[in-house]
Amino acid sequence: MYLHLGKNVVVAHSDIVFVCDLDNSSHSHITRAYLTAAEKKGQVVNVCDDLPKSFVVCQNSEGNQIVYLSQLASSTLLKRAGTLSFE
Repeated sequence: MYLHLGKNVVVAHSDIVFVCDLDNSSHSHITRAYLTAAEKKGQVVNVCDDLPKSFVVCQNSEGNQIVYLSQLASSTLLKRAGTLSFE
């Protein structure tokens, strides 16, 4: 199964590590440092036209990590993924 993140980008539910609200988590210096480091490594993909509301961390079978910035709220993404079983 797949989850649509925006701008015709979909990810396999098996690749999703976590979904996080950007507004609430950006208050933490740890989260800001993580996102800054990911951006420097070229692991951040912006899939929104407007300000991002959430970010989704994915890791594929090769162990590569990608952080997607999405304009969809984390609650919306989690509702969409709610029909999926994460095992």
